[in-house]
Amino acid sequence: MQTTDVGSKVDGKVWYRKPNPSVSNGVIVSVVRTDAHQSKKVRFLQVAYDTTGDSFLAGDHHGNIYVFDISRNRFRLVQKTGQACTALAFSLHRTTEFLVALADYSIKCFDKDTKQLVSWMRGHEGAVSFISVHSSGRYAITTSSDTAQLWDLDTFQRKRKLNIRQSVGIQRVFFLPLSNTILSCFNDDSIFAWESGTLVCKFQLSVPQDGPRIHYKAFAITRDGKTLAAGGRSNLLHLWCLESRQLMRVVQMPPKVRTVRQLEFLPDSFDSGFSQVLGVLSQDGIMRFINIQTFKQLFEIGSIDNTVTTVTICPKGRHIVAVMDTGALNIYSVQGLTQEVNKPPQPLVKVISQDSTAGGSGMLVKVRSGTVQRPKTSGRRVPAKVLRPPAVITGEEKENDLPGGLNKKRLLALLKAFGEYPAKYRMFVWRSLLQLPENHAAFNSLVEKGLHPAYLTLQERYPIKSQKLQRGLQRLLSALAHWSAIFGEADYLPLVAFPFVKLFQNNPLICFEVVATVIVSWGQHWFEYFPNPPLNVLSMVENVLAHHDKELLQHLVDCRITSQLYVWPLLETLFSEVLTRDEWLRLFDNVFSNHPAFLLVAVVAYVTCCRAQLLMLTFREDFEYFFHHRNNFDIGAMIKETYRLMSTTPADIHPRSTLSDFEPLLRGQYPVFNQYPTFIVEYQSQERERIRQQEAQYLRERQVLQDLRSEAVRQQAEDEAWHTQQELLQQAEQQRRHILQQEEAKLAEQRTKLAAMKRELKLKELQLVEATRRRFLHHQQDQRQVQLQRLDDEIQRKMALRDQETAAAVQDIEVRQMELDTKRRLFEQQLAKEQERVNQEVEAKLGVRRHRAELEETAFRDMLQTDQDLTQDTKRVLEESVAEAGQLGAEHEWQAKVLQRLEQTDADQRRRQRLLTQMSQETHAKEEELVKLIAEGKKWEEGVSRQAQLEEERKKRHQQVATIVEASPGDELSQESLKSPRQGEMYDHQRQQDLTYPCPTRDRGHQSHSPPRQPNGIPACLNNQSPSESSTTFSLDRGRAELDCKERELMKEVRELRQKLARAKVGDSSTYSSSIVSQ
Repeated sequence: MQTTDVGSKVDGKVWYRKPNPSVSNGVIVSVVRTDAHQSKKVRFLQVAYDTTGDSFLAGDHHGNIYVFDISRNRFRLVQKTGQACTALAFSLHRTTEFLVALADYSIKCFDKDTKQLVSWMRGHEGAVSFISVHSSGRYAITTSSDTAQLWDLDTFQRKRKLNIRQSVGIQRVFFLPLSNTILSCFNDDSIFAWESGTLVCKFQLSVPQDGPRIHYKAFAITRDGKTLAAGGRSNLLHLWCLESRQLMRVVQMPPKVRTVRQLEFLPDSFDSGFSQVLGVLSQDGIMRFINIQTFKQLFEIGSIDNTVTTVTICPKGRHIVAVMDTGALNIYSVQGLTQEVNKPPQPLVKVISQDSTAGGSGMLVKVRSGTVQRPKTSGRRVPAKVLRPPAVITGEEKENDLPGGLNKKRLLALLKAFGEYPAKYRMFVWRSLLQLPENHAAFNSLVEKGLHPAYLTLQERYPIKSQKLQRGLQRLLSALAHWSAIFGEADYLPLVAFPFVKLFQNNPLICFEVVATVIVSWGQHWFEYFPNPPLNVLSMVENVLAHHDKELLQHLVDCRITSQLYVWPLLETLFSEVLTRDEWLRLFDNVFSNHPAFLLVAVVAYVTCCRAQLLMLTFREDFEYFFHHRNNFDIGAMIKETYRLMSTTPADIHPRSTLSDFEPLLRGQYPVFNQYPTFIVEYQSQERERIRQQEAQYLRERQVLQDLRSEAVRQQAEDEAWHTQQELLQQAEQQRRHILQQEEAKLAEQRTKLAAMKRELKLKELQLVEATRRRFLHHQQDQRQVQLQRLDDEIQRKMALRDQETAAAVQDIEVRQMELDTKRRLFEQQLAKEQERVNQEVEAKLGVRRHRAELEETAFRDMLQTDQDLTQDTKRVLEESVAEAGQLGAEHEWQAKVLQRLEQTDADQRRRQRLLTQMSQETHAKEEELVKLIAEGKKWEEGVSRQAQLEEERKKRHQQVATIVEASPGDELSQESLKSPRQGEMYDHQRQQDLTYPCPTRDRGHQSHSPPRQPNGIPACLNNQSPSESSTTFSLDRGRAELDCKERELMKEVRELRQKLARAKVGDSSTYSSSIVSQ
């Protein structure tokens, strides 16, 4: 089973390898969604198929809506609602739109291609649990626990609302397929059928009273709308026949089923809607599919470990989408599930027939020994489909075809027969006739620009009681003004748009496109003479009127009534002022169904239909009132007159010759509208802007003037009050002047007293000032003394604190000194111990080294003793060689060098001893090898050749040693020993003895060749040889280095041997002597 993780992808593939549904479970792919931020799975909640069955919607817990296209193997994220969805519907007549019921009890309609919000419907006070869409896709019923509401999906308005008592809840309300019947099911198991148009109760299904109550919770209806299945809190299912309105059968499910949670019929392409396979989802999360005719279980989906929450079946019966308890979507292949249907399964269900009073057929179905007795067939025959060759579509029929499957020619025939379109289908017919593109993105871009400046004060010019209509009209006019500048200048545009705003107030997009289409197609040439009325259009209408009713036209001319008075008021309001709502709708049913010239001819028809009244009018005011108010006339007669005028008007004056045919708006973007005098519109815009600025300036100046005027009035009042006050003051002055004269004498007397009192007061004041100054100085002095005292106290406190800190620091220092002394003593003690330990270790190491040196010396001495004790001849030769070496090296310089070499380190001595030991071992090994060769019976020729090879090697080494000796003049002993022919003879004689009498000693002498020579023939000093050379090539220096420890004893022996060598002249052991000395 493949698993696809949607994750945060916007689109992608549903599966990545060819699906192969397994026979066991039939799953094509399992779809999951993992949140990248929280690393957990997001549950899918709802699924809904479209009418084709190729794609379905799926909504998750986070409010993301995905479209899965099974035929194309693609999925796509189409909407993010931000909240969990409670129901989905995807079978609307506009195939790109779908309904979503959200957790905030609202229903939203979105477009899956543009991802735009189409409409927002509110009205429920509880969560919407189910959405049922009519087979035409134009109506929907939304069901919650307390109410059910019927919606018109063309206008997205609520048409009906089902209110019930609080004690009786609603289980399900849905449309029956292929009919206009609504079926409502309540909590008390009552089922009613209603006519959707009138909501008249058609019938009620009678639930049997003698059996156990089921408590209906789940319902399913076949595609032909004739069979209803119902189940609930029981393992019994009721199958109703809606034609006879009787209970056909009661089906008992297996004992494992205790509650039925969902019922779904599995459609078949060849059963003509009479579905025979019913899926039953029980409380254990397993959906069992049974045949309601044979009563056998065919297959099941889900298991105890992976239970099913809800199931949606493809309308074509090809796939099943199950929402699992884990939150994943499992897509099943019905073909894979039904591969083993033909196998005989065990009978798991049995049918219980009700009695005749319950409307049963009396057929019993019993289960006996693994077989199921099947009822007799009902005799229903499936009508065969007759395949006809496709009809050839002509160009005319193609032109008459409209969106939504309508045909313009048939609509015209229907219109002429009934005079108008059906009210409930009128909006749909208009949208099909006008071929509205529904450009959501383009319309939103216009709306987002906000209100146009030209319509900011629209409510002042056109006051409307309804604020909703006022805002809708203002938004529509602003969008039109943003679309083209002319619509911001045309004063009559609100009159044109208002009837459509009132008609489409819940769908602003449709309203905008209808008005735009009317302006583009039926308002041709209206703006060519702007800002004047369209004189060319008015002339066309006047020409048609002159042709058909010259008397009426002459009357109008005699009364000085122009076409601007009797034609233009009808056109600029689109007859909305002179017609009622129903009359206006009937008129525009015909206008939208005919050529754009029909509107102009309708003006002529209106005038001619009212000719009797017009002929009686003579005053201009009466004509104005007549064309701006409703009049009594027959709208049907006017429409017939319009058709008559359309057919009888000559072609040369017919408006059709001037006006072009109907052209719908473009899809994606609206066309450019520039059919107006641009310079006039721009000039008016500039003038309007200039007037707006002047008006603002005028308002500001008027405000300033008003302020100045108010200030002047206030100033004038103040002046008048001041003058009045001055007059009163003058009168009072005159009256009191006499009193003052009388008082002056008294004042003169009192002045003297006052002067004296002033002097006294001045003195007292000066005294007070002086006292105050002194008191202030005294106060300052006290303050300073207090401050000085405070400073002294602070200084004393700080000194005391400093003394305390000093004492504490001294104590700390003393304690630290004591600690340091203690640490020093401990450190000295540790040092003494460490010194004693180091001395002991050194003494131990020295003792070990002395012991090792003694052992090495003993070993070496034993080795020398062993070599000396090999044979008596060898010892004699050794003594003679040592004597000869001592005699030849008797020079004092050589002795000085020997004494210097005695001072070499113990390390060099041990290294040389190890090297000698290694060479001795190699010599012994070569001796053993030679002995083995001789012992194994080697031939004399091999011995001779070996001797020749050794002789050549001896000569080469002799040359190398000579080269070294010449290069090192200090080694006189080596040089003299190599130059002696006597020694060469002794060596040759000894080599002969070695070949004749092989022994370890002789073999050692054989291996100890003469010192090697350099390529130039000079003996090489053996001290310059590296340790990696042959074991037999060693120098006298290394031999002497190995005898350093007993050099003094050897010197004595040399003296004694020198005397012996003087007496004895043995020369056949020179080679042995040089090798022994070197050792």
